[in-house]
Amino acid sequence: MKVIATIAQLRAALKSERQKGKSIGLVPTMGYLHVGHMALVHEAKRVCDITVVSIFVNPTQFGPNEDLAAYPRDMKGDLAKLEAEGVEYVFTPEVAEIYRPGAHTIVDNPLLSRILIGKIRPGHFRGVTTVVTKLFNIVQPDHAFFGEKDYQQLTIIRRMVADLDMPIEITGVATVRENDGLACSSRNAMLRPEDRKASVVLAKSLAKAEQLVKDGQRSVPAIRNAVRAVLETEKRGDIESVDIRDATTLDPVSGKFKQPVVVLLTVRFGKVRLIDQQVIG
Repeated sequence: MKVIATIAQLRAALKSERQKGKSIGLVPTMGYLHVGHMALVHEAKRVCDITVVSIFVNPTQFGPNEDLAAYPRDMKGDLAKLEAEGVEYVFTPEVAEIYRPGAHTIVDNPLLSRILIGKIRPGHFRGVTTVVTKLFNIVQPDHAFFGEKDYQQLTIIRRMVADLDMPIEITGVATVRENDGLACSSRNAMLRPEDRKASVVLAKSLAKAEQLVKDGQRSVPAIRNAVRAVLETEKRGDIESVDIRDATTLDPVSGKFKQPVVVLLTVRFGKVRLIDQQVIG
């Protein structure tokens, strides 16, 4: 496994692989890797000849009062996990390597980036799409792999790739959950023990939505109210949003739905914001 910190060195290494006819898969991460990240790595290795994992805590997707400084990091542990999985390249740039002095160009979707999480975290998805575009330009992958837990992010990236005619296949990988149902996230490590125990309520509320659909319920207000009612049973959680949107476009859905929809949750426990999702219908 080669660990590379500069754009020039990574491009040179991947040029050689490409000349050999090798397909390249990219797994963008911010590090502090967990089993959810490793599921992305497994899929990349299954599909592609060469797997590149980037580890970069991107400052432009954090707001001024958010948890950039507190975001967990474990480069030594991350590299050990990736080497054990047989990853060929790990890209570990410093901030100055990605955002050089005088660089002001951004990539933004003015519609999808300003709804849902984008409304709660202004500028977040602009930072995501800008850094992902840069990583795509640096690595030039054939495939890129993202978790479905970050559903809005995945939708925005798919839209960006289509809109900008990027020759990259985007693969969404199913959410990996801990034994009690909580979606795996690097932020779980930041939860206090009592909040970690309480956070399972997100998975319980999504299970309620699934059961209602199995029982024949198709009313958006009824499902939303039932999900919120489950979340409200846990007083430690501060509910920021419960949304039901079209599973493909994220357009609002009202009344009774016929197409698949996605339930999107945002709940804070102390200073830690957790998100989760489930496609139903």
